[in-house]
Amino acid sequence: MVMEQLGFSIIRMRFPALLLIALILLPVLAGCASPTPYAPLSERFGYKDSSIESDRYRVSFSGNSATDRETVETYLLYRAAELTREKGADYFIVVERDVEKTDRYLNYSYAPFGYAGYGYFGYHGGYYFRHRIYTGPDESVPISRYEAIAEIVVGGPELSGNKADVYRAQEVIENLGPKIVRPKS
Repeated sequence: MVMEQLGFSIIRMRFPALLLIALILLPVLAGCASPTPYAPLSERFGYKDSSIESDRYRVSFSGNSATDRETVETYLLYRAAELTREKGADYFIVVERDVEKTDRYLNYSYAPFGYAGYGYFGYHGGYYFRHRIYTGPDESVPISRYEAIAEIVVGGPELSGNKADVYRAQEVIENLGPKIVRPKS
């Protein structure tokens, strides 16, 4: 009985320390997320396209918070080029294009115990110091996420007359292909 009480007491004494370590490591491990790979939309991330007319499509790519804006825009253009080739066309024009940025904020204002002072803990009357850390209201950490959206028109050589806005799908695929990271199987 005494051993069980002693064992339980040790577990209770170590629990706050383990909890504190877990709470410190959680944001670090969450920050280790890998960027969204180039793949069809799954849950909230990846590419998606839909037909508007026979030669007009809406294409989008949503990245997670570890995917930078440049990668999201690269994947969008790559998908537009792939879709153009899938539809049997050689060229596409980006009629409309937008990048939406969504921010959420993390604020690590208080330590897990939330106040300063001494506290009683444990079966044997051990004391430990609990403290409060205040970082201030302006020290929130922004977490950004990007989604690129475009409306494209696909076609053949008749589109190549408008040189400023036309893309040759095969060249886009060849040039951007080395930057594309696909999911690991």
